[in-house]
Amino acid sequence: VQLQASGGGLVQAGGCLRLSCAASGTVTSIKSMEWYRQAPGKQRDLVATISTGGGTTYADSVKGRFTISRDSAKNTGYLQMNSLQPEDIAVYYCEANIWSHFSLADYWGQGTLVTVSS
Repeated sequence: VQLQASGGGLVQAGGCLRLSCAASGTVTSIKSMEWYRQAPGKQRDLVATISTGGGTTYADSVKGRFTISRDSAKNTGYLQMNSLQPEDIAVYYCEANIWSHFSLADYWGQGTLVTVSS
C-alpha cells in the first residue's frame, strides 16, 4: 500500500488549493485519514481528520477555511483549503489507517509543499 499526496503549490494570500491523497496497492478500505502540516523549523501538527463514518475534526487555526473529505470508491482523501494565509505555509502530509489483506495499518504520504505569497 502506498499513499500519494499531491496538489500543493504557490498561491497568493486569500487563494485556495485542493490537496489529494490517493491510496494505491491492495487497499480493502480506508478506515480514517488525517492531514498534518509541518512549517519550517516547527513540529508536525494535526490539521484535520475524517473518520470511518465521515465525522470530521479541525485544528482551530483552520476551522471555517479548510474542509477534509473522502471518496471511498477512489480510495482518495482531499483537503480543500480556502482563504490561505502566509501562516499556512508548510509541507502537508496525509496519513491513513488502511485495511489491506485483513490487516489494519497506518501509512504516510510523502508530503506536498504549500506556499502562500503575501
